[in-house]
Amino acid sequence: MEMPKATDEDKERFRSIVPQHPDVAIKPMFGNLGAFVNGNMFAGLFGPTIGVKLAEADRQELEGTERTVPFGPPERPMGGYTGLPDVWNAEGDGDDARARAWAEKAYAHVSALPPKTPKAPKAPKAPKAAASGTAASRAGRR
Repeated sequence: MEMPKATDEDKERFRSIVPQHPDVAIKPMFGNLGAFVNGNMFAGLFGPTIGVKLAEADRQELEGTERTVPFGPPERPMGGYTGLPDVWNAEGDGDDARARAWAEKAYAHVSALPPKTPKAPKAPKAPKAAASGTAASRAGRR
């Protein structure tokens, strides 16, 4: 699976579209970016495509009125996320305003979800004991 890398211009556009709330964190993800609130991602960047996680009614509205695209790898798009239309990437400020509006809706939806609880760190694995029948242990008995 090939992971497209976002250009610096893509990353700057993503940052300009993400709502500027104090509880928003933008983090790097596999050469791309994700925007999080309460530990949950509400918008992401995959190559040049911005994806948003919307409430079901908003998702249906966006997908029913615009030429949205799948968000994520073509062979396995991210469930629950809708890619904003690719044509918005080149059309200018009017489309950036629309992208910001959908990112704000995604923020509102995801910020109402329960905070994601951090996973407990896994206990370190104990080293395996040498089995009594291994070649190394037999060599020491000769």
